[in-house]
Amino acid sequence: MPFYHKVGELPQVKHTTFYKPDGKSLYREELVSSKGFSGVYSNKYHLHMPTAVLGVDEIPLYKEVDWHDAPVTYYHFFTDKKKEGGNFITARDVYLHNASCSIATATVTEPTDDFYRNGYAAEYIFVHHGTGRLLSDYGVINFVPGDQLIIPRAVIYRMEFDTYDNNKLLIVESDTAFEIPAHFRNDYGQMLEHAPYCERDFKLPEYITPTDETGEFRLIVKTGKRYFVHLLKYHPFDVVGWDGFLYPYAFNIDDYHPKVGRIHLPPPIHLAFVTQSFVLCNFVPRPYDFHEQAIPAPYFHANIDSDEVLYYVKGEFMSRKGIREGSITLHPGAMPHGPQPGRTEASVGAKETNEYAVMIDTFAPLTPTLNVKETMDPEYVRSWLE
Repeated sequence: MPFYHKVGELPQVKHTTFYKPDGKSLYREELVSSKGFSGVYSNKYHLHMPTAVLGVDEIPLYKEVDWHDAPVTYYHFFTDKKKEGGNFITARDVYLHNASCSIATATVTEPTDDFYRNGYAAEYIFVHHGTGRLLSDYGVINFVPGDQLIIPRAVIYRMEFDTYDNNKLLIVESDTAFEIPAHFRNDYGQMLEHAPYCERDFKLPEYITPTDETGEFRLIVKTGKRYFVHLLKYHPFDVVGWDGFLYPYAFNIDDYHPKVGRIHLPPPIHLAFVTQSFVLCNFVPRPYDFHEQAIPAPYFHANIDSDEVLYYVKGEFMSRKGIREGSITLHPGAMPHGPQPGRTEASVGAKETNEYAVMIDTFAPLTPTLNVKETMDPEYVRSWLE
């Protein structure tokens, strides 16, 4: 995670006695570590044992949406056409997936008392619409539109919204951690001066009073395509303090500082986060290239090692027509893609762009689901015909 952070009460030395105010009973220390104790980690101190589970039951939350005979082609689909609703767990509709990641949206229309843990994947949640709070045993992060929430694997959390009439999320799951690109950091882990964001731009968990309650608390645990209810004896947000490098945090797309060049720069210049299986970029308003004969529109390209996904957030999208907020395009790595007819010529002489988008480039092919089939533009594949 970004850097060392500390919240609440801690003993001076880890793995030593840390007594509650009664001077007799101990707080319960939990080490949350990655890569077999060799990666980033945090130490949390609970009022109660975090392992106190009253029971476990499997529940049928998985939505079978595999499109087994989906053609390998260009796709443009409209996620706003699918608004089944639900809470922040049940409202998720998966559109694209492979063995390492999945890409979904969620129109959140109702609250829930349930807690959630993704046992097999880290999560990236882009808040397209809505305001509220991400609550976890690490603390609270207040979120607004444009926030990109990074939630490490196995974190217990809940999302609470201020209202439930206009909430939209983009959710990307990864079987490996979301990381800050190494070339943005120096040998000490600090963000370099030329990085497109810095430590000041992150929203970190803030302290919340630990909840000391005994009862039956429902924790929904997702493990791939299976879901379980773990009935906890104690409220999971009972942490009095923690410190370390592993924790949820947020970064707003409006705080991304874009780079521009004399001629068109390729998408890696807009990099925001990386995993071992895909990269994620932020496209934000920026001046165009300043060569006197520059063509601001992207050139046709075939990135043969990646499938390219763009989630369009807002603004005017220079390279193609028919795009709406909430649109997603998928261009498979086996096929060239680029501006639609007339867009290259129209970009000549333009000075700036006002588009916002999130791009996911995967290193393995993505499979569309039936949600894509249901919401796609069937004419998109012919949109390059002159």
